[in-house]
Amino acid sequence: MDYLICGLGNIGAEYANTRHNIGFDVVDNLCKQLNGRWEAASFGEVAKVRCKNRLLLLLKPNTYMNLSGKAFRFWLQKENIPVENGLVVCDDINLPFGQLRLRAKGSAGGHNGLKSIQEALGTEAYPRLRIGIGNNFSPGHQVEYVLGKWTPQESEKLPVIITQAAEVIKTFALSGLQHALNLAAKPISLDNP
Repeated sequence: MDYLICGLGNIGAEYANTRHNIGFDVVDNLCKQLNGRWEAASFGEVAKVRCKNRLLLLLKPNTYMNLSGKAFRFWLQKENIPVENGLVVCDDINLPFGQLRLRAKGSAGGHNGLKSIQEALGTEAYPRLRIGIGNNFSPGHQVEYVLGKWTPQESEKLPVIITQAAEVIKTFALSGLQHALNLAAKPISLDNP
């Protein structure tokens, strides 16, 4: 395997279509685009897909968000993938809804999934694609917000965001981090035509 693409989320029907699960939604989209098939495996579901001349292992951990690091580290080691070829996809309340931010390293920024990965790897230096979910919640209601379902208005715009995130991941695998950074930095038009 050339790359490990890990979408973060929580398993179970009650977490489907929630803001915290956008990582799962993005790797699901990629799996579909690249004609992959999910299979139950250690620490989650995996799909092996080919993106032109690259082999990608897509991963949806079943460890729940707070222990995502166990799954990510396991598959990096099992497939002998260098950490710079592992990409974590997650939600971010510090970014406006729909904004993408790709980084080669950085702090967990209060995200429990990223915190777990940092602890498991012993470093902050691993690529991550953060997807803005906004922060439209009152003080003390952060958990309900991130675990909450998308509004109808957000749901309408999600396909565009998820598709763009998938494009960034493919660019990361095919052309490298710098090209993918440039693509992620381009604003997505969320206004209805």
